[in-house]
Amino acid sequence: MPQIRPITDLRNTTEISNTCHAKREPVFITKNGYGDLVVMSIETYEEMLETAAADAAIAEAEAEYAQDGKLYDAREALSSLRRKYFGRTI
Repeated sequence: MPQIRPITDLRNTTEISNTCHAKREPVFITKNGYGDLVVMSIETYEEMLETAAADAAIAEAEAEYAQDGKLYDAREALSSLRRKYFGRTI
């Protein structure tokens, strides 16, 4: 369940930091009853970026497939990459 805290709670930065690290999720900060900020640990932020990058790569691959409908065999593609970059086959 998301943590929603008023902006006055930011005075106690240690408590906010501990909450972010312990729950591994963002804390939503409100100002005058409306959403204003999101605070999260660096680890949570990096995980979010990695997830977004993976989602973008999947979406790009799906769009490429929708455009030309061509699929590649994984073994052949990896073998081709090995030959191209390492000069060998496995």
